[in-house]
Amino acid sequence: MPAVTVDDILLLPRISEPDPAVAQDRPVLAVTTAPSGYEGEGFPVRRAFAGVDLRALDPFIHMDQMGEVNYAPGEPKGTAWHPHRGFETVTYMIDGTFRHQDSNGGGGLITNGDTQWMTAGGGILHIEEPPEDLVMTGGLFHGFQLWVNLPARLKMTGPRYQDIRAGQVALLSSPDGGALVRVIAGEVAGHRGPGVTHTPITLLHATLEPGARLRLPWRADFNALGYVLAGSGTVGPDRRPVRTGQLAVFGPGDVITVAADSRADGPSHGLDILVLGGEPIREPVAAYGPFVMNTRDELVQAFEDYQAGRLGSIPAEPHPGHDVL
Repeated sequence: MPAVTVDDILLLPRISEPDPAVAQDRPVLAVTTAPSGYEGEGFPVRRAFAGVDLRALDPFIHMDQMGEVNYAPGEPKGTAWHPHRGFETVTYMIDGTFRHQDSNGGGGLITNGDTQWMTAGGGILHIEEPPEDLVMTGGLFHGFQLWVNLPARLKMTGPRYQDIRAGQVALLSSPDGGALVRVIAGEVAGHRGPGVTHTPITLLHATLEPGARLRLPWRADFNALGYVLAGSGTVGPDRRPVRTGQLAVFGPGDVITVAADSRADGPSHGLDILVLGGEPIREPVAAYGPFVMNTRDELVQAFEDYQAGRLGSIPAEPHPGHDVL
């Protein structure tokens, strides 16, 4: 799980240990296990938010862990062209390469540690697929895609695309150097990630060495979730056990605590965990397939607009010798 690493973690800015006299640890309200499924043309995913009340997820809607899978030649798969309206998609690659293209002119290749942040807003067509060389050779594929809701006033905002390279994420260390924190969006301990968000959120990927503990200051007005990408450990002040494919839902407070088990769990070394949270929107949600709106009538309108071609058109294939993107 390379994503983004550093040669000497002790040279990074450190997250100060929250003062136990005033800091309030967030309790763990629930731990759920993501069921496995398939997405697009058949690539394996874990449905990270399955079974969790939408009120606990707000402002997030959906998240898939893609892989981790080691494809044989000819096996890598993606999606066909499909529409989106009413939210943002965040695709973060840990291992492997994915190609993106949309009807608004955005797109490109994302690989180890890169993030593609697409605001669908009022509507866009989108495709994501492995590049041809990966299909031919096979290889490791691992990442996640997160759906971030938009408030009603921004549902029909113009589409936007952000290409966040691995070298742009903010890198931080725990006080003892036992945890590497990659801030993709939002702010942690005064350090901001590069992602520009319509809905205020914080999104980070932390890697903890075996036996390490991380205590993150967290905005009290944000919700808080932790999803284990790999390894095993504990979460919260009561040290609830968690392992690969499990989601922890945290209660109120301003500190999130996670720790890695002292012994590695199988092939994983330590604990890799996504920590995310945001300001709840607290509006009705009407979601179906690729559309996330506020009412059923708006969903019907989204389908009608898609069928009428008002969400964009699929770009023409380039002539031989021209770059697809």
